[in-house]
Amino acid sequence: MFHISRALYRELAGDLTSDRDREHVLRACEATVQRLVSDRFYFAHPARTLFADVRWRFPLHAQTRVFEVIDRHLAALRAELESSVGATLELTGKPLRCRATTRRSVPCNHEPNPRTGYCSWHRHLADDRVAAAA
Repeated sequence: MFHISRALYRELAGDLTSDRDREHVLRACEATVQRLVSDRFYFAHPARTLFADVRWRFPLHAQTRVFEVIDRHLAALRAELESSVGATLELTGKPLRCRATTRRSVPCNHEPNPRTGYCSWHRHLADDRVAAAA
């Protein structure tokens, strides 16, 4: 997972001048990628969140490029995560499980559709927009 955040950081680091700025941007990239991988169904706008966290570290003339780089990297990561259940397993070491709970209030252990996060038994809980696209 760190190779993804480091690739994002390396592309952004050229515009940074101080070591404090570099450290902050690196930590922010790592935290955002970690949250996107582990909690992507509840992380609505990761690119905007990361950009809001790091934008004041960059000069004004570079901010458009910074947002485009962040958006491109995080959109590619989200697409990779939504393409297969194995992508989450590769990045976290834990298999993706259904987001629903059973009638006995225990987490469902079935393998979900990577796009919606719900298994076939709980697919009715998926957001209509996401389910229609799947």
